[in-house]
Amino acid sequence: MRTLIAPAVDVHTSPRDVPSIPPWFAEVVVLARHLTQRGLLDAIYARVHLARGRAGRYEVLDFVALLLAYAASNEPTVEAFFARLRPFARPFMALFGRDQLPHRSTLSRFLADVDATCVTALRQLVQDHLHQHGFAGEHIGGLLDGQGHRLIVVDVDGTRQAARQRALVTGSDFPTPQRRLQPVCAPGYTGRKRGEVVRTRTTILQAHTQEWLGTFSGAGNGDYQAELDAACRVTVAYLTAQGVNPSHAVLRLDGLYGTTAFLGHIHQYQLGFLIRGRNYQLLDHATVQARLQQPSDGEVTHPETQVRREVFDAGFMTDWLEDHPEQLVSSRVIVTRRAAPTDHTTVAVGKVRGAYVYEIFLTSHPAVCLPATMIVELYHHRGSFEQVLSDEDQEQDPDRWCSHTPYGQEFWQIVSQWVWNLRLELGAVVEEQPLRWTSWSAPQPDVQAVPVLPMATAAQSDAPRAEEMVASYGPLELAQPWAKARQRFSAQDFRMLDADTLECPAGKRLHVRERRKLATGDLRVLYVNLQDK
Repeated sequence: MRTLIAPAVDVHTSPRDVPSIPPWFAEVVVLARHLTQRGLLDAIYARVHLARGRAGRYEVLDFVALLLAYAASNEPTVEAFFARLRPFARPFMALFGRDQLPHRSTLSRFLADVDATCVTALRQLVQDHLHQHGFAGEHIGGLLDGQGHRLIVVDVDGTRQAARQRALVTGSDFPTPQRRLQPVCAPGYTGRKRGEVVRTRTTILQAHTQEWLGTFSGAGNGDYQAELDAACRVTVAYLTAQGVNPSHAVLRLDGLYGTTAFLGHIHQYQLGFLIRGRNYQLLDHATVQARLQQPSDGEVTHPETQVRREVFDAGFMTDWLEDHPEQLVSSRVIVTRRAAPTDHTTVAVGKVRGAYVYEIFLTSHPAVCLPATMIVELYHHRGSFEQVLSDEDQEQDPDRWCSHTPYGQEFWQIVSQWVWNLRLELGAVVEEQPLRWTSWSAPQPDVQAVPVLPMATAAQSDAPRAEEMVASYGPLELAQPWAKARQRFSAQDFRMLDADTLECPAGKRLHVRERRKLATGDLRVLYVNLQDK
């Protein structure tokens, strides 16, 4: 029927429904074309198999195509996704070389039958595609340490999805109740999400390119050690494919992994690491206590909270692992200290002792590569990983329930992460981004770090030792006072008695404690009052 409203406007109506094309259909066309050109559709057909009864005419490729489009569409539920896709079933399946769209219940039954072999084959296919067609060369990013080596930061952490459950009806007239989410969920830490049971998904992210390297999930809080081993294997495979030594990685982990048991697991793969420690008994160690009595290596300010922390580098230590001789791993211990809150509020992270809150960081990289302050700042930038998880939840939401079986849910989450990586790959083709370089500090020569001496050893003799003298420097000169330092002591307020002894304004004698060579070539000499110690 045609109606003339105005001379320039024609309105055509029809009794037949003409559904609109979904807004995400164009992206699915691009993804399907890209997968076809890469030969990935044939690879799925040849490598990912599932032996199941009454499969009919459908193949694994049919269901992978559905999950790819479901992840790209960001529809809230599978039911809503099928409702939008059903009018365009034939052209959609033709994009993947298939002719018939599976029903929603058929997809549910397929995910219920997915086994470990099928999940492993799909995961390996996605990893091979990332190694061959992901970012490579200079585009994998990284950071340069003090010796000019490129380090690759890899974040490993878990995200949780909680499920709310209704009360079960019990009685002699009713059958034994069963929960559908019982195989895939278990009681655990729900975090900030509401629910009675939870499922944990451990994710591995390349921090510079924001590519997902893998995902491993488990009911409840998951199996931390098994998932960490899997993450280490995935990281080593990725670094090997990129031609990077595993020791040049920075496996960034939170306090969940900050114990000797997890350090032993990481050491087996020769990976570099940066972990927040949670063994606060280390604060009672003699070496750490001696280091806390000395001047700090510097201060860092948290980029978000603006809290200032003093940083103390205690060096590499192994004797703190005597309780676990089978897991003897040399780890560099860094301690931060900040003022404790005066309003008696609960401290979420750290250990309160006296007037200070202490935090511990463990790393495998020496001070000549990454100074202590840079280590703490690098860990504080772990917030970028949380932002990627937030973006993933908004764009794809891989934690939404797609199956009530463990392997079926993990199958869907692997496909969802694959879509994320494909979007990054295609985005780099459409608009190539230039490399951005951020200078942290100038490269330093390969010198040995000055060891930390216990206070008792230093107090045995006040006389300077011959090997401590640096012959290449002239006599010490006192620095001029600062223009703005009106209420501070300057170097002019101290009297030099000899080359290694000063007298402070209070009349105390200060002796040489340590000499540090700065990156500028200057020599910094630290003095301490040994009598009061």
